[in-house]
Amino acid sequence: MDLVEETDKTSATTNPRVSCDRKVMEKLYLIMEAISDRVEIHKNIGEQRNEWNSLLLTSINTITLSAATMAGIAAAITTIPGAPLEVLKLSSSFMYLAATGLLVIMNKIQPSQLAEEQRNAARLFKQLETEIQTNIAIGNPTVSDVNEAMKKVLAIDRAYPLPLLGAMLEKFPAKTEPAVWWPEKRKISAKGRNDKNGWSVELEEQMREIIKVLEVKDKADYLRLGDKALKLNKALAIAGPLLTGLGAIGSAFLSSSPHNSWAVVLGIIAGAMASVVNTVEHGGQVGMVFEMYRSNAGFFKMMEESINSNLKERDEESRDNGQAFEMKVALQLGRSLSELRDLASSSKNGKDIEEFGSKLF
Repeated sequence: MDLVEETDKTSATTNPRVSCDRKVMEKLYLIMEAISDRVEIHKNIGEQRNEWNSLLLTSINTITLSAATMAGIAAAITTIPGAPLEVLKLSSSFMYLAATGLLVIMNKIQPSQLAEEQRNAARLFKQLETEIQTNIAIGNPTVSDVNEAMKKVLAIDRAYPLPLLGAMLEKFPAKTEPAVWWPEKRKISAKGRNDKNGWSVELEEQMREIIKVLEVKDKADYLRLGDKALKLNKALAIAGPLLTGLGAIGSAFLSSSPHNSWAVVLGIIAGAMASVVNTVEHGGQVGMVFEMYRSNAGFFKMMEESINSNLKERDEESRDNGQAFEMKVALQLGRSLSELRDLASSSKNGKDIEEFGSKLF
C-alpha cells in the first residue's frame, strides 16, 4: 500500500499533466452528474405542470358550468313559492367566485408554458451532457472546458428557473424577446489574420449571408408570431376571470325582479362563455405556443451570435474549424452543404429573401 501511494506521488511529481488531466476529468464528470440530475428534475416537474394544466382546466370548467346550471335552475323557479332559490343563488355565486380565484392563479402561472419551459431545459441539458461526453471522448479536455461547461449549466438554470415564487419567468412581458440560455461568447482576439483552420474569405461571406437570412426571415417571423400569441393569451387571461366574475354578480341578483332578465343573461351565458374562453386558452395551450415561439427565436439568435463570435475572432486558429462549423450550421438548419451555399448565394445576389433559413421548424 505504501509502495502504491509513493508511486502515485512520484508520477504526479514527474508528470504534472497527468495530475492536472485527472482533476479536469474529475470536474467534468461531476458536472455531468449534476446535469443528469437536472435533466431528471426538469422532466419530472414538466410532467407535473402539464398535469396541473389538464386538472385545473377540467376542474375550473366543471365548477363554472355547474354554477351556470344552478343559475339557470334558480331563474326557472323564481316564481315557484317555497323553492330553494336563495340556496341555489348562493351556491352558484360561491362557485363562480371559486372559479374566478382559481382562474386568476392559473392565468398567472400559465402551467402549459411552465411545462414547455421544463421540456426545453431538459433537452438543453441533455444536449450539454452529450457535448461534454464528446469532448471527453476526443481527449485532452482543459480547465477552460470545465469553466465553459459550468457557465453553460448556470446559463440554462437562469433561462429556465424551477421555482414559481420570485424566480418565475414573466408570463406576460411587454413584447416577445428571444429566450437566452447560453453564456456570453469569448472575447475577440487581437492577433493577426492568416489562412488556417478551414476558413476562407468565401466561407466568411457565406456565414455573413446566413446571418442576414436568419435575422430577416426566421427570427423576425417567430418574434412576430410570438407577439400574436402573447396578445391572444393576454386577452384570454383577462376575459376568463371577468366572465366568471360577471356570472357571480348575475347569480346574486337573480331574485331581483327589475333586473332579473339581465341577471339570467349574466348568470348563465357568462358561465358558458367563460368555459369556452378557458378551453381555448389552456386547452389550446396558448402559453406553451408563446414559449415555443420565444425559444425558436432564441435558437436563431444563438446561431447568429455563434457565427458572429467566430467571424469577429481575428485569429483563425482560435476559431472553430471552418469546415466542421459549416457542417454544424447546415445540420442545425436542416440543410445539406450545397443547400446552405445556395441559400447564401441567393441572398448575396441582392434578391429579395423569400426562403427561410431553417427547414426544421
